Amino acid sequence: MSNYRESRGTFMGEKLLWKADLGDGSFRNPILFADYSDPDVIRVGDTYYMTASSFNYTPGLPLLISKDLVNWKLKNYAVENINYDTYKNPAHAKGIWAPAIRFHHNKFYIYYGMPDEGIFMVSAENPLGKWSVPICVLEGKGLIDPCPFWDEDGNAYVIHGYANSRIGFKSILGIFPMSYNGEKAIGEDKFIFNGTKTQPTIEGPKIYKRDGYYYIFAPAGGVKTGWQTVLRSENINGPYDERIVMHQGATSINGPHQGGLVDTPSNEEWFLHFQDKGVYGRIVHLQPVRWRDGWPVIGESPEETSLGEPVLIHKKPGGNPVWDPAYLDASDDFKKKELSLQWQWLGNHRQEFYSLSERMGYLRMYSLNPSGNDPVTLWQSSNVLTQKIVCPSFKAEIKMGIQGLGEKEQAGMVLMGGQYAYLAVRKKQNNLSVVYVESFGEKDVREEKVIMERLISNDISEIIIKLIFHENKGEPVAGFCFSVNDGTYIETGYTFVPSKHTWVGSRLGLFSIALDNKEKHGYADFAYLKVDAFEG
Repeated sequence: MSNYRESRGTFMGEKLLWKADLGDGSFRNPILFADYSDPDVIRVGDTYYMTASSFNYTPGLPLLISKDLVNWKLKNYAVENINYDTYKNPAHAKGIWAPAIRFHHNKFYIYYGMPDEGIFMVSAENPLGKWSVPICVLEGKGLIDPCPFWDEDGNAYVIHGYANSRIGFKSILGIFPMSYNGEKAIGEDKFIFNGTKTQPTIEGPKIYKRDGYYYIFAPAGGVKTGWQTVLRSENINGPYDERIVMHQGATSINGPHQGGLVDTPSNEEWFLHFQDKGVYGRIVHLQPVRWRDGWPVIGESPEETSLGEPVLIHKKPGGNPVWDPAYLDASDDFKKKELSLQWQWLGNHRQEFYSLSERMGYLRMYSLNPSGNDPVTLWQSSNVLTQKIVCPSFKAEIKMGIQGLGEKEQAGMVLMGGQYAYLAVRKKQNNLSVVYVESFGEKDVREEKVIMERLISNDISEIIIKLIFHENKGEPVAGFCFSVNDGTYIETGYTFVPSKHTWVGSRLGLFSIALDNKEKHGYADFAYLKVDAFEG
């Protein structure tokens, strides 16, 4: 996208935050310790392409590439903003759900569901360039998890699931015919499988054809405790036979949930899927696939049965050596002309939220209040700039220029989630103070409470804020501290238990925001964000 750039991750000697490639021809799971929910994957030539859900965050529909299915790089986004008024402010847990990526007639397609609006499609001849404007293939509430399929006879279809929260039922898969160009439904949407009794909460279907059979790969049983099911039929409309092909078994990989099947140039087959990891979000795993009697077995089968279990360490696909060891970027020095790709806004974004040219080498975030609410919370503010957590334990540090802040404005660093906490510099009555704030509330409402406030000199031009995030007896805990003299750190005296949100994990974020509805605004200048992993 035009406003984002690829970051090489070399800032300040940054090390691998999570290393999946073990360097000896093997890999460990997860291959991505980051919240890429509902991943889907294809191979075109010698390159693999992956996308995932992005919900209310923008830009949306991340596109990652790999040469070996283990080392992935974030390269692009397919959607800049969500073009509905609903998403002007953060529409938490709504937006872009569970995409499917396909390559057909020399063009890339991504289909995705928006549970309140319908099923959409974007396309591109060059996946690393600009994607098309989204097209609504079928309008309607509760239509989710679409996967397109172009059959050999010239017919085209979309198979999908249903969201109980919008339509009043679940555990059913549906199908409708679409135009061959993939742009419009051209027939009735009908049920093809009811898993209520045997495959409860079946969802996220991906359809493939092999040896005359239609195979639908779909998770069932729920995100935290479910399993992988495969359906098989000689007719795309069913009836379908069913089989569970992977479950948690004796492993620590709960779920294992939604994903996609992909082959290698050497005809190996692999399954990419997510595991719900709570605060960390839905992290990505890779499993070997073999076929027995016309059915896939995903993972390893300890007793050589048809039921597999996830692997933790395994030989890499094709025995590939290390390909340009990759990791997900977290640190940023803001020295380029465009934002690094790891950044996503909490809602639809606008150019006036920030500048990378007003003060070279800094991210200038303007203290706006796009929600128009008074008082305002970060929960309501689309101009919070966030990124995924990419390792189990880390230290995050920012240096922030604060002399540009105006009256009733604040700027700082936040750990977002179902509940969130932040440390900020706030200007009120022409005085500067450092505030530690926690949220409270439930459902769609959040309020904020100042837990600690400490006055600082109005002469201070910069502040360093540090967040330490680590596991304590298996549970994540976080705490903030700050320094106004580049040396002595002052702790808030409080710790915060991070929490996941609906469908997503916690996120690290930066912000500069006005606390009221004034027309004039100031700004904060961020010199860097440095993220370092450590053993928790």
